[in-house]
Amino acid sequence: MFIESPKKIIGKSDKEVYDFLTDLKNFEILMPDTIDKFEVLNEDRFLFALKGMPEIVLQRKEQTPNSQIVLGAASDKLPFTLTADILALDSNESEVALSFKGEFNAMMAMMIKNPITNFMGTLSENLTKIQ
Repeated sequence: MFIESPKKIIGKSDKEVYDFLTDLKNFEILMPDTIDKFEVLNEDRFLFALKGMPEIVLQRKEQTPNSQIVLGAASDKLPFTLTADILALDSNESEVALSFKGEFNAMMAMMIKNPITNFMGTLSENLTKIQ
């Protein structure tokens, strides 16, 4: 399953956006209002739970300075990645696209497609509000 959020223009440089996203505690700011729990476990992992959903632990998998950050599920039960691709537009503006890639059976994919799409949309929209 592959889900991509609409690209968003952020009023920050690619370096500022990258620095914001590599500091995992900032993901709490991007989370939907339905967040039930958020906890940074270490510099490469955080845990979150949305109301009515199980806890998910995300771990930093890869990063390319100022252009990409890849987070992945820390558990092999639900293998997926969440990628932020950052493109510099000029010194004070960048474009960010979030994508979700996971391997799920058809039934699971059908159940999680809408919630994941909404979650990605919220993360993307909240990125436009970072200070």
